[in-house]
Amino acid sequence: MDKDRIHGAGKQVSGTVKDAAGKVTGNTRLEAEGKIEKTEGKVQSAIGKAKDAARDTLRD
Repeated sequence: MDKDRIHGAGKQVSGTVKDAAGKVTGNTRLEAEGKIEKTEGKVQSAIGKAKDAARDTLRD
């Protein structure tokens, strides 16, 4: 498993927590940061999946 997938998943979790905390506290800035971090995590995870797929294809 590519390290980008792992780091991406971590960013998604962290972003979800920030998003929820921002909603609960009414802090729109924290909520926005959480949404951005979640999106970054999804992109990074997708990159990791693509790297894994490329590696698997090259092995075959």
